Amino acid sequence: MKLEIWNARRAADASRWQAVHGAWAQREIFAAPAYVRLFAEEQDEPLAAYAETPSGFILYPFVLRPIAAPHLSEGTRRATDLTSPYGYSGAFHSGATEVDAKEFWSAFEEFCRARGVVSEFTRLCLFEDRRLPYPGPTRQKLVNVVRDLRTPQDQMWREFDPKVRKNVNKARRLGVSVEVDETGAGVDDFLRIYHATMDRRHARSSFYFPREFFQTILDELAGQFVFFHAVHGERIVSTELVLSSADTLYSFLGGTDRSAFDLRPNDLLKVEVIRWGQEHGKARFVLGGGYAADDGIFRYKRAFAPHGLMPFSVGTRVFDERSYAPLVDAHVAQGQRRLPGWQPDPGFFPAYRQELPAPETA
Repeated sequence: MKLEIWNARRAADASRWQAVHGAWAQREIFAAPAYVRLFAEEQDEPLAAYAETPSGFILYPFVLRPIAAPHLSEGTRRATDLTSPYGYSGAFHSGATEVDAKEFWSAFEEFCRARGVVSEFTRLCLFEDRRLPYPGPTRQKLVNVVRDLRTPQDQMWREFDPKVRKNVNKARRLGVSVEVDETGAGVDDFLRIYHATMDRRHARSSFYFPREFFQTILDELAGQFVFFHAVHGERIVSTELVLSSADTLYSFLGGTDRSAFDLRPNDLLKVEVIRWGQEHGKARFVLGGGYAADDGIFRYKRAFAPHGLMPFSVGTRVFDERSYAPLVDAHVAQGQRRLPGWQPDPGFFPAYRQELPAPETA
């Protein structure tokens, strides 16, 4: 099997990659070159491994990152690791067989050895028929909520939790409406509300995406995103950015003005996303999960699809054990210089990328 490696920052590669993605029946957003590039820092490489098979193809998007922190790079050879972009990934395929999968992973492992890849972390697509079986250990992280949009509207309305129906009716009674924005004209209002929501939730810095991040989505992912804005009076009070594959919608980022909580705009927003998805022939709406098992965010999402629960799993592999262990030891030592007794979270992978504790102050 011939394995091609494409870099989304190279024009010829990106063009070939986009052509394959655009001709693919599923057109999963998480495999688009512009999407992968969004999650690659300047020193990273937004890549895809591609192979043609007798009946289709295999396309594995990932980000190759140098392991370059000073406390990890002293006295070691140049090393890298790879991760998937935020969302759902793995090696997508169209018509690949078990033999194709075995040959692909063998060729991909050769690439990893040549590039000094120490470890791999990938967030796996929820739909197993769209990706190759992962060749390494997998671990279920959370449960995600998926609304089947092929359900008739009246039946779906009955399946919603009673509080959803109550909140939707209240929002409509109080004059809340929903605008569909397929161009990003309301992106400034989106950013205002989104960043305020992240402040309120004390979100990690990695969730504070800059305006350039969203501008890339507007410029390069046309047709694969939709903003939904809940409006009261003339003011946007709640907003959501939804990503779109050929047959699936994905809740991505959003937020609500604190002052609008009593209007209950969130439930109406979700119901209008569902209605729009049905009108546009989508089969599913992935609402996602919570931050922790059975937390309030998960329960809120489950209220829209009580029977649509699917496991979300990640895949992890160590390609180079001789390098991995010293990297973890160096990281632990650095953490303990800052905070005696510190240890990485045992569920975090790779352990040498666990956020270090803040230094103790006198």
